[in-house]
Amino acid sequence: MEFLWIILVGLIAGWLASKLVRGGGLGLVGNIVVGVIGALLGGFLAGKLGFAVGTGFLGSILTATVGAVVLLVLLQLLNIRR
Repeated sequence: MEFLWIILVGLIAGWLASKLVRGGGLGLVGNIVVGVIGALLGGFLAGKLGFAVGTGFLGSILTATVGAVVLLVLLQLLNIRR
């Protein structure tokens, strides 16, 4: 069941990030991957910077979205496209 929550958070975060970053839409599977990797990146950055976005489902989505936005911006800077 936890796996489904990870996928759901990844999907929502990837979709939100793709809406916030122009040209960041990568389709359903791409958004899930970006969201899940973004969750890891967002958690890492939050820990290193010493801040917490929140707890629970909403906090997870916010953290994952921030990480996904950072990931999409980095990918665009490196000119890595679909």
